Amino acid sequence: MSNPLQFILAGVGTEIGKTVVSSVVVEALQADYWKPVQSGALEDSDTETVRRLISNTVTRFHSEAYRLREPLSPHAAAAIDGVQITLSAFSVPKTDNHLVIELAGGLMVPLNDRDLNIDLVQQLQLPVLLVSKHYLGSINHTLLSVEALQQRGIPILGLIFNGPETPASEDFIVNYTGLKSFGRIEWGGEINREFVSRNAASVKPLLEEHHGSL
Repeated sequence: MSNPLQFILAGVGTEIGKTVVSSVVVEALQADYWKPVQSGALEDSDTETVRRLISNTVTRFHSEAYRLREPLSPHAAAAIDGVQITLSAFSVPKTDNHLVIELAGGLMVPLNDRDLNIDLVQQLQLPVLLVSKHYLGSINHTLLSVEALQQRGIPILGLIFNGPETPASEDFIVNYTGLKSFGRIEWGGEINREFVSRNAASVKPLLEEHHGSL
């Protein structure tokens, strides 16, 4: 595949559904998937969740650089496991396919005593698709995340919203930042392959339109 679309999927905070969004985007693009750091839930990891939720047979799943036992911030989980996370251990998986890289937590989550997720993002040198979920404070968290990326000169692919429709928040964020919106994941009912397939069909044209303009 010439000029594959490869990017980092980051959230404006924790517990905003990054893995569900990753599943939708992976399915829409039939992209490969990589979670650099997995903390906790090793038998039902985010990689296994995405594998279970997608329907295509093209996607390849790349092994985590770190698999940590405790469901904690990576720096704390690594300390319990007696592991030192180092940025030099991370490199983008080799693939000719589209690639979605899902971060563990938000941009300012620590990986060790010195480095944050945003440092890893900067090292990988890929654009960011930022996931925002509507809740009280989400505008603040989203704008802070955008500003942090922009201050470091990290390119932002755009925004994707997650959860019930909230036009007042969504419209303000898009208009204020000037970033492209790749749509919203419509919640409701069980999160299964049908849910992912339905939402993938919705965001696919927006992703393909962007890819075609590269």
